[in-house]
Amino acid sequence: QVQFVESGGGWVQAGGSLRLSCAASGTIFSIYAMGWYRQPPGKQRELVAAITGGGEGTHYADSVKGRFTISRDNPKNTLYLQMNSLKPEDTAVYYCTQGRDLDVSHYQGDFWGQGTQVTVSS
Repeated sequence: QVQFVESGGGWVQAGGSLRLSCAASGTIFSIYAMGWYRQPPGKQRELVAAITGGGEGTHYADSVKGRFTISRDNPKNTLYLQMNSLKPEDTAVYYCTQGRDLDVSHYQGDFWGQGTQVTVSS
């Protein structure tokens, strides 16, 4: 059974940093692209960042470019999202997802974790 467990969310002041982690199990982690989505309060889910199975290719939403970094540690079956210079508009539930290892600029998540809350105060 594929399972993703996110951690690292919490409350932070604007300008601060958080690092999200996602521990994967029940999957051959390294052959799949992975991505982070988020859902702000009252809004639709949006793709934040995606990374190829080998980690050589990445894609970011324009709203987080230069502030967020997606990475993965395949031997540890873990996905990360380093979030710097956080803004109140980054407040959302963040979801770890697994998708097909194709063009990450068109990434779509097929399997989802339960999510972790990130709250950024002004």
